[in-house]
Amino acid sequence: MNFHKRIVIIEDDYELRECYKLIIKSVDRYHFVNSYENCEQAFPFLNKDKPDIVLMDINLFSGMSGIDGVKYLKSKNPYIEVVMISVHDDAELVFDALRAGASGYITKSSNYIELIQSLDELVKGGAPMSSKVARMVINNFHSNPNSPLSEREKDVLRLIAEGKSYTQIADQLFISKETSKTHIKNIYSKLEVNSKAEAIETAKSKKYI
Repeated sequence: MNFHKRIVIIEDDYELRECYKLIIKSVDRYHFVNSYENCEQAFPFLNKDKPDIVLMDINLFSGMSGIDGVKYLKSKNPYIEVVMISVHDDAELVFDALRAGASGYITKSSNYIELIQSLDELVKGGAPMSSKVARMVINNFHSNPNSPLSEREKDVLRLIAEGKSYTQIADQLFISKETSKTHIKNIYSKLEVNSKAEAIETAKSKKYI
């Protein structure tokens, strides 16, 4: 392997940014170029940095979001490969990132070996994703494209089907308990049902989930 791909990191967590930097610098086939706290800091230096790969946090706290960051990068240079990094597997964010032009999606829990393997896979033409994210993508292809449910509503309904409570759904999807209840109310309305059992049965029979 003799890649020498140029890598830029955009991540607002200082410790994580430094961790990724050390990992990349420890591997000869990758060249760490620069790291930035947000898109606004990074983008003025694109022509100077000339990255082949950008590791970008999907949930940047200040300025432009990771999703908008991908769109901007791909509009400026479609050959830049962008791998999104996120603290959690959120189906809606995953699909938004992929639609925006991201080449892969890994979680912040990925260890040293998983990060390098993801970069290797990307360089060889693959699309690195955690197994959980890959399963979500597959489920989406298997589901009915005419589903009235949003990706987040599908997430909620899948968790209901697993027997999760409102509180557990809220915790797992990083939303409030009230928001989870609102999603369930919207699901009932869209599917024209009155109970969780009916919602699950209808959604599965019509391949919405």
